[in-house]
Amino acid sequence: MLLPDIGLLRRRDEVAVIGAAVEASVAGQGYRRIAGWLGLPADTVRGWLSRFAARADVIREHFTRCAIVLDPELGPIMPAGSVVADALEAIAVTARAWVLRFGPVDPWPVVSRLSGGVLLATRAPAFPWAA
Repeated sequence: MLLPDIGLLRRRDEVAVIGAAVEASVAGQGYRRIAGWLGLPADTVRGWLSRFAARADVIREHFTRCAIVLDPELGPIMPAGSVVADALEAIAVTARAWVLRFGPVDPWPVVSRLSGGVLLATRAPAFPWAA
């Protein structure tokens, strides 16, 4: 079965919703406030944020590689202040490189596509093709 680029492996909610939660967290919002804003259980949002934080280094490395492939003339990606913020910055730079190369698109489906749907996977290896 193919996973559409609006979702992530073993996640019921769309990747854009999960991405909005990650963005809000990096902006300083707590998981309970984010959950209330999204109308979701706090434990669900806490799980997403926890998993993203646990994989932040791998996510940053993977999306930095993707950004360089999409834009070989890309300059350095500047640190954003934390491991999680750095991972989100790498995702943002990659999404921008995608848009410059292929045209306008929502960024989070691109994240799903480039991660193969395993961005927050718990049982799948972290980007096994990138090693």
